[in-house]
Amino acid sequence: PAYVGRAKEIQKAEKARKAGEDIFAANKEIKEVFDKINEKFSVDPKSTEIGSVIYAVKPGDGSAREQAASCQKVLGGLANIAQEYATKRYRSNLINWGMLPFLLKEDIPFDNGDYIFIKDIRKAVAEKATEIKAYIVSKDMKEFTLTLGDLTEVERDIIQSGCLINYYRMNK
Repeated sequence: PAYVGRAKEIQKAEKARKAGEDIFAANKEIKEVFDKINEKFSVDPKSTEIGSVIYAVKPGDGSAREQAASCQKVLGGLANIAQEYATKRYRSNLINWGMLPFLLKEDIPFDNGDYIFIKDIRKAVAEKATEIKAYIVSKDMKEFTLTLGDLTEVERDIIQSGCLINYYRMNK
């Protein structure tokens, strides 16, 4: 129920990053997150996209599938994590908005409000990685595995372009 407010708070950091401003001033919580990530990896906050993620067991059923992806993207959403997607249309909507349609085949390893870090996700999409390591940013950076399912070449290109509109713009 608190997704919209929390997503807007996270979005402040991403907007600051894109503007070349201090992301830590925009969202003080993010500093602790990057400090923890940098204990394991060398990550530049200025080149790391920051956004929200929604988890659901089987999202995309009913009328929500038409508006949910666009609303999530407007709030700074970068991905969904699901056990499966209820419809191909909802999954396509995520991709068309440039969001990652992750699948999780194990029990949910994270809690509501946890931060998740995925290193080199652009490279994983480009190289057609079948399994993607993700980390719950906590005291021990707990690793878990995500997949993107079977993405077509065009779906990969749309995601890498940022959204379907950018894809069409780049491929006239």
